[in-house]
Amino acid sequence: MKFDNILDETDGFGRYQIALVMLLFIPRITIPCHFLLNNFIAAIPSHHCDISSLDADGLGNLTQKERLIVSVPAQEDGTPASCHMFAHPQFQLLINSSSSSALPVVECQNGWHFDNSTFISTLATQFDLVCDKRGLAKASATIFFVGVMCGAVFFGVLCDKYGRRSMLLVSYVFSIVFSVTSAFSSSYIMFAAFRFLTGLALTGISNISVVLSIEWVDTKHRTFMGLFGSMSWSIGNMLLAGFAFMVTDWRLLIVIVTAPLFLATATWWWIPDSARWLIANGKTETAYKYLHKCATFNKRLDFTSRVKPETLSTVVTVDHRGHSYTYLDLVKTPQLRKLTLFTGIVWYGVASTYYGISLNITGFGLDPYLTHFIYAAIEVPAKILVYFSLNKVGRRNTQTGTLVLTGFCILINIITPTEYWTFRTVIAVLGKGLSEASFTTVILYTTELYPTVMRQNGLGFTNFMARMGASISPLIMLLEDIWKLLPEVIFCSMAIFCGIIALLLPETNNASLPETVEDIEDMRKKPVYFTTADQSAMPLKLPLTADTTQ
Repeated sequence: MKFDNILDETDGFGRYQIALVMLLFIPRITIPCHFLLNNFIAAIPSHHCDISSLDADGLGNLTQKERLIVSVPAQEDGTPASCHMFAHPQFQLLINSSSSSALPVVECQNGWHFDNSTFISTLATQFDLVCDKRGLAKASATIFFVGVMCGAVFFGVLCDKYGRRSMLLVSYVFSIVFSVTSAFSSSYIMFAAFRFLTGLALTGISNISVVLSIEWVDTKHRTFMGLFGSMSWSIGNMLLAGFAFMVTDWRLLIVIVTAPLFLATATWWWIPDSARWLIANGKTETAYKYLHKCATFNKRLDFTSRVKPETLSTVVTVDHRGHSYTYLDLVKTPQLRKLTLFTGIVWYGVASTYYGISLNITGFGLDPYLTHFIYAAIEVPAKILVYFSLNKVGRRNTQTGTLVLTGFCILINIITPTEYWTFRTVIAVLGKGLSEASFTTVILYTTELYPTVMRQNGLGFTNFMARMGASISPLIMLLEDIWKLLPEVIFCSMAIFCGIIALLLPETNNASLPETVEDIEDMRKKPVYFTTADQSAMPLKLPLTADTTQ
């Protein structure tokens, strides 16, 4: 008997599963807020050199505009330069300002004056991360994603060894501690260190919540559960735009977006561990307790008469029941090695493209809050459309299609002149929606590809690759100093290439979740699968190896 048969006896998609995904909604809302927080806390407002020290040089009787004319050189657009000033007031510029570019300048001597009309306080204004240090403000996103990358490895191993539920609590607690501490940092180095740790801790919430949701639902409702749970990302993303608009101080904004985790910690007691993982690791008594609770909550009162505790010991046959799986096991067997390679490439491309678009919210003629909200709002219809696509055309084709189309949207913006900013904004928003659809697909798809005994390890590795892509994306954007279109060319090429690689993955639509490594390796020997909806039905043929056609 397979686990899916046991789950059907509890009602594999009832009130228990809905309650679980709703409880996990609370912490998942804060994930996008932190992942895209850099758009606001690291913003660099308009600024120019502080000229208050020149008041003694005869500027006292001049207006503020006149003071700037004689003290700060003008840029091509007429605005004051951000990083340079005149060593001495140039009063002749009040009569003729056309010669200002030929005058000698020095770097800002007494700090900067910032325009606080949009942001009261950001990392740039707090720690003077402008001019030659402005790269540090953008680098804070990279530092955070490096933490997320390390967290993917950390939680991947521990979740498969100690269980999903216990590590989820660890993630809740440390996310709160590290995030709040980063908000009260007294130096940029302290902030960077705790943002790294915050990213590491938050990864547990991101990965475990997805796996728990999928492992507690039956096969035919996996797509719905995966898509419904992913709506928390879109809701949190839209809320971030509202929070950032109302709270323009970076310290307070970090505390506000972390607040849902306090409630999540209080509701952790009602979250079950994965019965699949418990059975696969020989903890059948605990698994039966959770399954019985699920059946009772779903009003399947005959569960105890139909399923006995001793039945669970026959559900999963593991040749190495006492074996503690590590990331090395991902490359020890042929089919799992192929799966690891291809999913790693796809995840890297998905994340690199997504964050390459999401972290670029300027240059379209709209303010950053509105652009961010539009980018977030387009994710909702994109996910609704991808729900039907996942069921109709399958996981593999949806993954390839969304990635390749994202690449083409970036390509269109590359060849479209900048003066057509309305058209470019529409295409950018469409690309953002497709990139989110691609991300939503790859999360569900990967969860179905890896076996239960190594699912968190598999998710840990692929998340590591994704966060590597995310951490490199801000650095790729800095390449615009070499050639303005170079970052977009890189993101476009990456999306199309990784979309093609996705075609090498097996299809998982309507297939049972693999439980052991042996299930993955036996796929080559067993070229047919049965849908769990009806084990006596005709076999559903699936491409079970990377080189098998549908």
